[in-house]
Amino acid sequence: MTLTKLNKEIVCCRKCPRLVAWREQVAREKRRAYQNWDYWGKPVPGFGDPSARVFVVGLAPGAHGSNRTGRQFTGDASGNFLYPALFRAGFANQSESTCQGDGLELSDLYTAPICRCAPPQNKPTQQEMQNCQPYLERELAIIKPKVIVVLGRIAFDSVLRIYSIRSSGWKFSHAAQFHLPDGKWMLCSYHPSQQNTLTGKLTLPMFDTIWEQARALLEE
Repeated sequence: MTLTKLNKEIVCCRKCPRLVAWREQVAREKRRAYQNWDYWGKPVPGFGDPSARVFVVGLAPGAHGSNRTGRQFTGDASGNFLYPALFRAGFANQSESTCQGDGLELSDLYTAPICRCAPPQNKPTQQEMQNCQPYLERELAIIKPKVIVVLGRIAFDSVLRIYSIRSSGWKFSHAAQFHLPDGKWMLCSYHPSQQNTLTGKLTLPMFDTIWEQARALLEE
């Protein structure tokens, strides 16, 4: 299967009734600031370089971010923190990500969420994440990255499930790195959500270090 075919399948997915109802309600009602937008309102596919050696795993689309724009980490505060860092590290050709067609291109990096639909309160259920897991598994199989960067504990746990890893020795912490059974590296980072960036839990230098580590792991 190609990424193009997989993305078409993802966009048509209606496996989770709660998420379908919510994402479409948000797209109809909109936020006042985006009343003139034609919201995406569908599952969000992955985005980036199909030949990437670095694969970034996020959590879920924001109701008025990716659910509005249709592109991962685009149109919300998390993306406003992520893409400038990727630009500084040479993984992106520009620091801004506002909408599809804005000229943004990623180099040697691909990103996708665990959950493809915007969830209420930004909290997908375990079953909803399990429903989406095969999409992430297939993306990883197609792209075959060397480094998987997980943004947050939930992304970390999801990758462990994919690899059927239950060892208590695998603990999430910022900048921790693990050698996966198939030879890939997993690199952990706090999620670039406002909850982390505005409180100082995740700072610019801390985040820049992650992409420096990713570069170094590519040379391993």
